[in-house]
Amino acid sequence: MPEIIAEIRLPTRELRDDIPFFTKVLGMRMDSIYPADDPSVAVFSGHGLRLRIEKDAPEPPGTLRILTDDPDGFADGKRNLTAPNGTQVEIAPLNAPLVMPETVHSFVVRRLADQAPWIIGRAGMQYRDLIPDRLGGSIIASHIRIPDGGPVPDMVHYHTVGFQLIFCYRGWVDLVYEDQGEPFRLHAGNCVIQPPQIRHRVLYASDNIEVVEIGVPAEHVTTIDHDMVLPNGPARPERDFSGQRFVHHQAQEATWAPFRIPGFESRDTTIAEHTRNVAGVHVVRPGQGNPATTRHDSDILFTFVMEGTMTLEGEGRAPFDLTAGDAFVIPPGMAVRYAAPSDNLELLEVSLPGVFETVTQPQD
Repeated sequence: MPEIIAEIRLPTRELRDDIPFFTKVLGMRMDSIYPADDPSVAVFSGHGLRLRIEKDAPEPPGTLRILTDDPDGFADGKRNLTAPNGTQVEIAPLNAPLVMPETVHSFVVRRLADQAPWIIGRAGMQYRDLIPDRLGGSIIASHIRIPDGGPVPDMVHYHTVGFQLIFCYRGWVDLVYEDQGEPFRLHAGNCVIQPPQIRHRVLYASDNIEVVEIGVPAEHVTTIDHDMVLPNGPARPERDFSGQRFVHHQAQEATWAPFRIPGFESRDTTIAEHTRNVAGVHVVRPGQGNPATTRHDSDILFTFVMEGTMTLEGEGRAPFDLTAGDAFVIPPGMAVRYAAPSDNLELLEVSLPGVFETVTQPQD
């Protein structure tokens, strides 16, 4: 293979003014300079960059972003600098802290029949937004589908998130995760959580696979890991990822118990336990007794209708008749009732935090 080097060209009017800035202030190395009698071109390298500073080059000066784990110790702690040639330089943390926006509470109902657009997203998957306002940026909920099954053009990657859930709604998908052993098949009705920065890859999907994906916060970074190969060895189910452990919840191994709302029962995915109460996930169906009116104090309470029908009654709102594919968010303190549930009703409820208080309203 021939040797190949790439460089970025930036303009200057007087190269002599730029040399001390790029070498002493930014700590780059000057690799070449010419002509000797009146230099007009110099090449600098460092921080993963190779820059060609050229007198009267036609390009605009541009902006350089330098990421470092010690921004206070770089360039005397300055965050924004301007080079003599006009190039703007931004100094930022190498690993910026995850910012969790404050939740902007709202009552949301998103119905499949409203024909919200499906958007082509990462790896060719189709995305449908289930919380358009994203509660002020605190959460994103997506209904994702892949119409044509087969190998998925995915790469090993990870997400910088506070919480992330993948619930298989229809079909199945083959996945592999860092330190979780061999690839496995996620079947309909089962789910996984992807702890912060766990490396993973989607391998293969059935025809018409559909999943519900929850991400907190709404805007989070996905990073490709070009070095890790998965699977990466024996399973280490006890491994902690930023306070969370990997969960692969399987419906056939779960038990049903009375739900927080009278008239319903649920299977707990154990996600609250494995995330130190960051979030909780329940699959809910009708149980014994009549549905009651309740209020809750959870910061975020999202529900997706997987099967059947129901009527959502909320105080101060007209009733909503819901069916499979619909979703809703109930803000804290709002009185609601899940009325007229069909026998086959099945709900996916996701809460942040995992454990919270529900108060049943007295019946008239």
